[in-house]
Amino acid sequence: MIIISGGQTGADQAALDAAMILGLAHGGWLPKGRKTEAGPLPLRYALKEMDSSRYRDRTEKNIVAADGTLLCSFGPLTGGSALTEALAIRHDRPLLHIDFDLIDHRRAVALVEEWVGSLELKVVNVAGPRASSEPRIYRAVFELMTAIRWPVKQQT
Repeated sequence: MIIISGGQTGADQAALDAAMILGLAHGGWLPKGRKTEAGPLPLRYALKEMDSSRYRDRTEKNIVAADGTLLCSFGPLTGGSALTEALAIRHDRPLLHIDFDLIDHRRAVALVEEWVGSLELKVVNVAGPRASSEPRIYRAVFELMTAIRWPVKQQT
């Protein structure tokens, strides 16, 4: 299992931090200059820098690079999260939206596990709002990611 994201504060970094704690591979693409709203993304995150500084470009690249995108929010999708949904649909890529206002933690864990297992996803792109637009998102995504029983590649 590989967890990727665009490296932005909030949902993206929560997913990456959870992956590192769980011992899962992580990666993804981020804008030129390792751009986030809080400044350059620290090098401990193993993301690849794009030639473009546009968030839209890295969002699209991560959607296409993943087997599916897990999109988390509190309430309806706006801004970059709405763009993520639109791009996943445009590229006909699997998408699961978890709205923490509508789905409790236990149900969210079960939904993600079922989605990942049924589609046999190997690379999951995790996206959602940045920290400045939704201060609760980091904790919610981190708690979700660390509660999921992620498939482990069997040694042969």
